[in-house]
Amino acid sequence: MIGIEFYTNGHIVSEADSMRQKLGALAKQYSATSAIIVTDAGITQLGYVDIAQQSLQEAGIQVVVFDAVVADPPVQVVNDAIKIARDNKCELVIGLGGGSSIDTAKIVALYPNDFESVNDILDKDVSGFNKLPLFAIPTTAGTGAESTFVSVITAKDGSKKAIYTPKILPDVAILDATLTLNLPRHITAATALDAMVHCVEAYTSRTKKNPISDALALQGLQMLWNNFEKVLNQGDDIDARADMLLGSTLAGIAFVNSSVAAVHGLSYPLSINFHIPHGHANALVMCGVFTFNLSAAAPLYAELARAVMPAQTSGMNDFDAASQFIKQLRGFLEMSGLKYRLSELDITDQDISALADIVTNTYARLIATNPKDMTLDEVTTIYKEIL
Repeated sequence: MIGIEFYTNGHIVSEADSMRQKLGALAKQYSATSAIIVTDAGITQLGYVDIAQQSLQEAGIQVVVFDAVVADPPVQVVNDAIKIARDNKCELVIGLGGGSSIDTAKIVALYPNDFESVNDILDKDVSGFNKLPLFAIPTTAGTGAESTFVSVITAKDGSKKAIYTPKILPDVAILDATLTLNLPRHITAATALDAMVHCVEAYTSRTKKNPISDALALQGLQMLWNNFEKVLNQGDDIDARADMLLGSTLAGIAFVNSSVAAVHGLSYPLSINFHIPHGHANALVMCGVFTFNLSAAAPLYAELARAVMPAQTSGMNDFDAASQFIKQLRGFLEMSGLKYRLSELDITDQDISALADIVTNTYARLIATNPKDMTLDEVTTIYKEIL
């Protein structure tokens, strides 16, 4: 058996309206007298920041808000958030929103350490750093950032850089499904498919697959799969929303302890170069990558298929069950309303070569964890098949 080191949050709350009812009391458990809420302007406009602020203030905690986070947060945005936290001597950091807000909050929680800019700690070992208490409150069911110890930001050269250490694992994750009720259909779909990818890649990781992640990935995928159509068509179903949110968190715990792979490797350049949201980018390339992987991973895909669609795969051999699994994922993408051809997103055949170069040169670490190696020509082919 492989050696395992496994990390997850110390405290997870999964309960509707828990941000309003429990945030302040949870913060007091950490003896905090001042807090910063790290979020984006859209979350503020929805009134969610007001709810969090009121809960904290009723517990006697002073609050400052940084709501300038943007998708794929650049270094300067993170530096700006750190300055606000330092200037106000905040004792607690709360990431409220999608993955970008939570990833920004993870780095803000390191602010008491001696560094001037996030640039100073990129690609550095920060495992010896001090960290402030860190809460994560997701408003989407997709990234799993509330349960991961990785923060992905955009460096000055435009590449995605990761700070990857258990040091930045959130201490508390609050899963409040009421915060996901107002999600538009396209965001609901993209984030859900993102979480499904996390489950599949965690379960099939070539380098760090382990029994704990397998169990969480399997349970997470079942929750996401069984509720996907419900949340698309009945967005106010609070039970379905709660299952999706918890499924996403389980997916996050699974993949951060086992790794993602080539789907992420091919999606990152789409997000960076063409500003396609991360979940949508993953959804675009997932079926092409999984189909490519069939010769190496069909037995594992078949195990997932039999768990989420037992009737449809009954009596099938591994290859056929795995193929049926990928076909249904493609069906989910098509029913989502998301664009699923690169050409629909202003990507042309002339762009493919540069995209494939980025994958093989910049994100080779994600090919290394994939069930099957990929050459430059094979990456190019996958992109062209979805053009």
